[in-house]
Amino acid sequence: MFEKPATRRAIIGASALGLAGTALAFAGGTKVNRDSFPVKKSEAQWKKELGADRFRILRKAGTERAFSSPLNKEKRAGLYHCAGCNQTLFSSADKYDSGTGWPAFTKPVAASRIGTAKDTSLGMVRVEEHCSRCGGHLGHIFNDGPPPTGKRHCINGLALRFRPA
Repeated sequence: MFEKPATRRAIIGASALGLAGTALAFAGGTKVNRDSFPVKKSEAQWKKELGADRFRILRKAGTERAFSSPLNKEKRAGLYHCAGCNQTLFSSADKYDSGTGWPAFTKPVAASRIGTAKDTSLGMVRVEEHCSRCGGHLGHIFNDGPPPTGKRHCINGLALRFRPA
């Protein structure tokens, strides 16, 4: 009928479990071996070719600041290529303004151009999207996009290079 008051040991134990769970949720991250793709380069080569910001995004699964990419406002017809290996990934015909601050597409030009992996970083479970040729981190896929696919490929602008038609 009456519960015993919590002991100091019980409180410390519960706190430790909570902290451990939080640490695991934040420590997960994307588990993609970016060196296991057809395009292979040393870390030094990637850094030299990509520059610091693109390297952080493509090779270390980073994210650019929302609304910072000039590609958000890009309205011309053309194709979007991987900034790491130049593989064509998306078409302007499938681009839309998601209002999230990153370039968004309903689909890639071909499903074979994109790879996916479970991403548990930042305490969330998401689907990471990467280039199938070089393994470069592009962004994430969400199920809140417009018809006909219902998908939102939320892509870092620095992961892409735009070529007008």
